[in-house]
Parts: sequence; C-alpha cells; structure tokens
Amino acid sequence: MAQGIGIKDMRAFFAIVEEGNISHAAQRLGIAQPALSRQMKHLEENLHVKLFERGSRRIRLTEAGQVLYNRVESILGMVDGTVREITEIGSGTKGTIRIGTITTSGAMILPDLIAEFRKIYPEVTFEIWEAEGARIIELLDSRLIEIAITRTQVDNGNYELLVLPNEPLVMVMNAENVCGRKADTIRLAELKKQPLIIPLRWKSNFVAACKKIGFDPNIICVSDSIVQDLLMVKMNLGAAMIPVSSKRLLTDGNLVYKRIVEPEMTTHTVVAWRKNQTLSSACQNFITLFKKMFIEEELVM
Repeated sequence: MAQGIGIKDMRAFFAIVEEGNISHAAQRLGIAQPALSRQMKHLEENLHVKLFERGSRRIRLTEAGQVLYNRVESILGMVDGTVREITEIGSGTKGTIRIGTITTSGAMILPDLIAEFRKIYPEVTFEIWEAEGARIIELLDSRLIEIAITRTQVDNGNYELLVLPNEPLVMVMNAENVCGRKADTIRLAELKKQPLIIPLRWKSNFVAACKKIGFDPNIICVSDSIVQDLLMVKMNLGAAMIPVSSKRLLTDGNLVYKRIVEPEMTTHTVVAWRKNQTLSSACQNFITLFKKMFIEEELVM
C-alpha cells in the first residue's frame, strides 16, 4: 500500500464499491457525501491513479480500482477478524459465528445444528456466507469467516478438518419423464441419451465414468446451483445429479430421486477452520456440538 492510505480510507473505499454509489456509502458511514467525495479524490491523488470511472450512475471501478478492492477486502477481513478473535474470547455465550457454506452442505447441516445450538446459547448470532467451494476457502483465508463447509478438496496442512461420511449422489427426474427400470436406483448406463444437468464439481468424474462403460453423456447444462438444477428438473428440462441430502431443498411430489449405481457415485462434506487462527469460544462450542450431532452420532450408528 502507498504511504498515507489508512484503514479509514480502506473502509470508505470498500463501502462505496459495495453500495454502488457515493450517496449510499456516505449514509452507511455516517458522513456527508461531499466529505466522502473529497476523501476518495485525495486517495486517488495519493496513489496517482484513477480508481473510479466517472460519468456513470453506478460506481464502476478502473483496473487499478479493482486491484485495490481485492486487496482491501482481504485486509479488512483480517483486521476485523483479528479484532473479533480478541473481543469474543470468553465464555462463548455471546458473539457472532461466521460460517461460509456451499448450498447443499449448508442445507444438510445448518438448520438442525443452529436450532440445537440456539437452545443452549440463545444470545449467539450467526452470519452465513453462501458461495462455491473455492470462494468459501478464500473467505476463510481472509478471516471473513471462521468455519468453512464445503465439498471441495481442502489441504489439511493449513486447516483443521472434520470430514463427514460419504453420501450417495442421486439422479432427480421429473415424474413425467422417469427413466430406469427400478424405483429407487438407476444404473449409469440407463442415463444414455437422457438430457442431463451436472454440477461442475462432479462433471469430470461423471463423464469419465460414462465413457468407461461406453457412452458420452448428453449434458445440456453444467451448473453448481443445486436449487437452480432442481427447478430445471421441475420444468422437465432434464435429469440432475445432486447429493441425496439436497432433497430437502425442494419438496415437490413431481420429483423422483434414484440413487446412482453401477458404479455408485458418492460425495462428502468437509468442515474446515484455519490452524493458525484462534477461534472464538462461541465458535469452539459450535464445533463441539457439530461433532456430537454429526460425527459421534455416526460412530454410534
């Protein structure tokens, strides 16, 4: 960072980009709009670059502005995360737990877990960020979140990990266009020529498995939005591959779920947090309850 750029400038710049215009950012920061405009002009003069494209109703960043935004997001995340780590260390009965999750795993884990946790710690609140797996790990590294819930491969050298048991992948089909001889399972070969909707994270393995038994799958859409995939199935556009736990995302009697067999295909959820980060007591209590509900319970069963 150039000399003279402080946290106050970073927060002001970040607010403008997030809000999309200076007027809303000024309201958010509790300062006058002219003062904020002067602050940004001074920042540009310090850096000797233009950060914003003028003449547009909504703020647009220059290339330099985009670079600064990416850096500022990471820096503010680390600053705020460090402050929270210090202030929230205590009994764990208060505070905010920040979690990043992908849709499918979050839907499987969080509703029941948060409901149970709130019975024990009713004054703890939650911030939940939803994104694709790689982005969730970025948020964890930036300390914007404390816990990542993902299906992405995570390096155990930098993170503490809890890995849930494998769960089956299933094909969900519209009841008006069901394929496969059996009611609750479908062989991969029975998907030949069927229009398919496949999540990006499993596309390569799925295609390889299909080719191994002699056909190229008819993939009409690659999408990591499981909710969107389910809605497309509801519109009878094709059959979608999803984790079995995602059934709770859309309850619809017009959808049919069949577990994939021959070969069976599975996935698993990983819960991760940084090894070099001191977790708040509330977060530690949350992880303890997670282990009790999802890890120890599996061992007993």
